[in-house]
Amino acid sequence: MYRYRYIIVYNKCTIGKFSLMTHLTQKALRLYDKKGLLVPEAKDAFTNYRCYTYDQIERGVKIRTLSWMGFSLDEIATLLDAEEKSDSATISVLMQKRCAHTEKEILKLQRVQQVLLRQKDTLELYSMSVSEPAIKEVPQMRVLSKKEIGNYEVTIGKLIGELFGFVESQNNPRNNLRLTGPCMFICHDEEYKETEANIEVALPVSGSITTDNFDVEMVTLPAANVVSAIHKGPYEEVGVAYTRLFEYIKNNDLKAAGPSRSLYLNDPNEVSEEELLTEVQIPVKPL
Repeated sequence: MYRYRYIIVYNKCTIGKFSLMTHLTQKALRLYDKKGLLVPEAKDAFTNYRCYTYDQIERGVKIRTLSWMGFSLDEIATLLDAEEKSDSATISVLMQKRCAHTEKEILKLQRVQQVLLRQKDTLELYSMSVSEPAIKEVPQMRVLSKKEIGNYEVTIGKLIGELFGFVESQNNPRNNLRLTGPCMFICHDEEYKETEANIEVALPVSGSITTDNFDVEMVTLPAANVVSAIHKGPYEEVGVAYTRLFEYIKNNDLKAAGPSRSLYLNDPNEVSEEELLTEVQIPVKPL
């Protein structure tokens, strides 16, 4: 019986030994097994222990390295499958995508470093980047609108580009088309969503427009009393303006009365991130 057991595990290594050689934890290896990413060649018939072959070490090390580079498990599976199929195009696309994301992460970390160097022994953080909240009346306005479900970072910029492209296609003398205000993002969700956010981008316009493009609508935003503040800095940090405005609403016996709006007051292609101006408006009414 013992001789038979020895034959089963011969030329294979236990999960513990494989973990040591690949620097992957046993918890990670069990997850990769479950996901089908790195499945043990066999299981010991008597102990049910996972047994890996030495040939699997290279795959284990690749998984660890790709994970360290920030790829998700699904992306790692796609990359390994593409390698087996000699699909260099898929590998190139995923590498470029990860590189672009890494560049954004580097910029974010640089901003974090700048904030840390400025603060030293205080927790003022972004308090100086937001103007004092104020109540004002916003008139009714006619806007071109485009909606999509997505994430803020990608979808807002995409919709803005598509709206400006649509306006450009309509821009001829007979239409007398002109912009009457800054582009804005209208938030219809009651909570922050990393994905599947209900996003609307609107562009105030006047003149004659043919909206035969079913993705673009001409709508009228109602007049409203809003509490407003202007944030100066990267778009990713505009949340501090919302915090300040909701504090103001609470302290002044008001309540939100409609979707918030973020108005982009300058062009990110013309100014640095630190100089970006975003006006945040929240429609309000008395309690």
